[in-house]
Amino acid sequence: MKNTNDFSADSIDLAILQALQTDSRQSFAAIGRTISLSASAVRERVLKMEDTGLIKKYSVTVDYSLLGYDLEAIILVKVFHGKLKPFLAFLPQLKAVQKAHRITGNQNVHLHVLLKNQLQLQQLIDSLMDYGDTHTLLVLSEIETN
Repeated sequence: MKNTNDFSADSIDLAILQALQTDSRQSFAAIGRTISLSASAVRERVLKMEDTGLIKKYSVTVDYSLLGYDLEAIILVKVFHGKLKPFLAFLPQLKAVQKAHRITGNQNVHLHVLLKNQLQLQQLIDSLMDYGDTHTLLVLSEIETN
């Protein structure tokens, strides 16, 4: 895979990206109709953006509450000195973690988690406390930005 620095997106590429971010399941023909381009030209550009790594993956937005996950939280972790590598190795075992980021500031890891209830949250926090201090924030709702 090439480095994305080797790729320069023009206004057409940006329009295709915007269309895919709105609905990544729409056909190349549908995107082409929106931006006045043939389906084959859209396909060629999408494949090029995939090859260069500009498009990393396609995803689905799931309403996890319909699956019984009624608790969403952000957990900030200040990992103890010397525990970062073991902590990073431990993270993939945690099914509740949807996203994890290394961050700057007082805490050095940000976790976005989905859980069924408060007991699961308590158990998760207990398992994290072996690696560092935690600060937990419950998500009340999502704010649409686009």
